[in-house]
Amino acid sequence: MSASPLTPLDYIAAGYWQDFLARRAVAGGIAYEVDLHHCGLDESLSSLQRIDTLLSQIRRDMVKTSIWDEATLLKDERYRNFMVFLAFYAGRVLAQQWQQSPRWFGQFELDARYPKLGLTTDDFYQHMAMFYGADTDVNTKDSSDKANTSLFFALEPIGMRLFGHIDRAFKSAQGGEVASGLYQAVSDRLPKSVNHQPHLVNTTIADKPNTQTANEKAFIEKVSPENSSTSFYSNSKSSIDMATNQLSYDKAGNVSSTAATTITSMPLAEDIEITNATAAPIVEPVKTTAVAKKPPTPEIFSQLLTELHEIEVTQTTGETEYEKACKVLDQFERHIAKQEKPRKQVVFSEAHLQAKQQALLGLEDAANAGNSAAMLRLAMYGLLGEGLIANEGADKVAGIEAGVEWVQQAASKNDSRAQRLLSKMYYQGVGVTQDLKVGKYWLEQAAENGHIEAASLVDQWQQAQTLINTQKQEQHSLKRYQLLFAVIIVIALLIIILV
Repeated sequence: MSASPLTPLDYIAAGYWQDFLARRAVAGGIAYEVDLHHCGLDESLSSLQRIDTLLSQIRRDMVKTSIWDEATLLKDERYRNFMVFLAFYAGRVLAQQWQQSPRWFGQFELDARYPKLGLTTDDFYQHMAMFYGADTDVNTKDSSDKANTSLFFALEPIGMRLFGHIDRAFKSAQGGEVASGLYQAVSDRLPKSVNHQPHLVNTTIADKPNTQTANEKAFIEKVSPENSSTSFYSNSKSSIDMATNQLSYDKAGNVSSTAATTITSMPLAEDIEITNATAAPIVEPVKTTAVAKKPPTPEIFSQLLTELHEIEVTQTTGETEYEKACKVLDQFERHIAKQEKPRKQVVFSEAHLQAKQQALLGLEDAANAGNSAAMLRLAMYGLLGEGLIANEGADKVAGIEAGVEWVQQAASKNDSRAQRLLSKMYYQGVGVTQDLKVGKYWLEQAAENGHIEAASLVDQWQQAQTLINTQKQEQHSLKRYQLLFAVIIVIALLIIILV
């Protein structure tokens, strides 16, 4: 059977990619084009994670500058081109894993080939999709029945990452949940031969079938958590799944017990606003926020949640357990972040608390296996008085001590996020006795291990110390000159008197 003819979108997709590689301008322009070049778009799966990080940063920047308006941005051609380009790129990566050429269908082709989908005409995120099967499969009579396995609506996870929240739930054209980013969306569609391997291919399969990296080994465990051999997660109807499927929110952001929003469809902790630190010569700088009201979660922990999502630290164990637990816990954190009262005053139902308890047990399994991210997440809840020890009725001090131990253990594994958190704890006296020297030590350790904020603070501290030392030297030199001048005057007076 002959191959299906190319569609207009196929030519547009190829043109976008060639223009991007040649750094040629696209009609209408592309927002964040420079940032895209910095992402290192090498057509690898790991590059999709870098794109997800960029989308998260764009989202926070838009929230801070009060331009986070989906309808307005979709009217801007530069932003539309930006999202369309990312969709085309994700399609290239996915098709490469299937060793096929990406085939793009617009709404006309989709309506004709897949009438059962019932696409929403005015939905920007459903107006195009990629088919990643063989060309002959496109022409088969039962192609509409394959819509759920062979089509990729790449704009949906992009929109979810940028604009998804409790009051803006994204509905998938194919049913089910929308992935919270391109990496997850593409990984869920990988061939089984790739999906079940302990490593991912970093380059084209046909070119380097055995080329693998440590980072990609960690990422593959995120793809299919149901494949985990861990007994705690082996049951697809576990108490976590049954309880959290009931966790949903009304328009006011309040918790209800009706089954609605799926936890795994929400982006990670993206509504928490973080501001940059200002440097001080010795002590930890005091941070300020643009929001007048005190946030429900202390800033030291809200920034930790952001860093756990944004800063990549390769984990060799416990990744599947950690990811599944976080899908539950992040839903709680998003709800708490919307409140205008301390987090301890936020009330959850017994079923929700049981789900949280199970998630904490999953974190503990991952932490005991050596996963430093799980250690930090456990530490946060322990220091907040919400950890496993607190839930078991033990005193708060024991929970705080356990939290400190988890942070120290993660820091000893050279996790820069843990070292930065430990430096803050010693600077501010959180869970430990305040000690500026120890705080400075861990700040320097975090900087050495690549923590950007820590490196910036250390650099500013060193500059301040240089200025102080220079000033002391100048003052010392001035005193010496003054003393020498006084001695000369005394000698001169003696000469005059003697003469």
